[in-house]
Amino acid sequence: MAIFRRVLNLCAILAGLAALAPAAAQAPPDYPNRPLRLIVPFAGGGTTDVLARLIGHHLGLALGQQVVIENRPGVNGNVGTDAAAKSTPDGYTIVLVADGTVAINPGLYPKLPFDPERDLMPISRVALVPLILVAHPSLKAETIPALIALSQEPSASLFFSSAGLGSTGHLAGELLKSRTGLRMTHVNYKGGGQAVNDVVSGQIPLLVTALATAGSFIEAGQLKALAVTSAQRLSGLPNVPTIAESGVKDFDVSSWYGIMAPAGTPAAIIDRLNGELVKALRNDDLRRKMQALGAEPIGDSPNTFAKILTADIKSWGHVISAAKISFQ
Repeated sequence: MAIFRRVLNLCAILAGLAALAPAAAQAPPDYPNRPLRLIVPFAGGGTTDVLARLIGHHLGLALGQQVVIENRPGVNGNVGTDAAAKSTPDGYTIVLVADGTVAINPGLYPKLPFDPERDLMPISRVALVPLILVAHPSLKAETIPALIALSQEPSASLFFSSAGLGSTGHLAGELLKSRTGLRMTHVNYKGGGQAVNDVVSGQIPLLVTALATAGSFIEAGQLKALAVTSAQRLSGLPNVPTIAESGVKDFDVSSWYGIMAPAGTPAAIIDRLNGELVKALRNDDLRRKMQALGAEPIGDSPNTFAKILTADIKSWGHVISAAKISFQ
């Protein structure tokens, strides 16, 4: 009987502790009961902003609440992402991240104000954006092997641009250099618009960028596409080979975008948001609009997203270290 009483006492203690557990551990039954805030850590009008508004609209329809877009640009996306990481973890603040802000910036900034794996919780990746290596039509190379050979001529002095120092386009170019012996020097820009304009005008011969930035110039014959960085060819450029098809085995680089929440957001809310996002990304209208931007809709689990984030932080860290790139 004494043992039986001890068991009953222990059960009572455990029940009491369960009753004292924080209410935030469970999602409120009426969640969401007010608008959500989707922080976009870049300025309005760009591809990231347009993508956020498309996804936010469809997510809002699914949740029955408006998703309000809040642009918080600055320091390569660090300002807005940090603001999201420090927000109340109640499910009403989420952030659109890119691989640049949460997988590349940790290797670029010695004192990043947030830890993407500790301070943010993955919900789902939402889009893959393959990149293209494009050139001014005057460049005397039509393929990756020809470009490598051209770069190694004694008189060669090749330059390439991207959306900015440490951008996915920049690092894709550095990775291509390290894998092939291609000799070219990066020219830093503060945005894809100025970079593509200078390649179109012939001031810079090469650019690594997204289809949304370069597509119209390729169609007009003002740029030529040498290769795409992803594992598969782009549906919009079916005749342009991948870099892997061009002889660089297993080369596969695409920018990705995802939705995250502040650490501590209840798991039930993360699961609800994940489910609604994945369903929204199957919507034909949303898919068409995203693909028009050169973005391929995806939807994965928080666990899958977390594993990809961890792997990308490590792999891009190696590229950044090898290329000796950093922001002080």
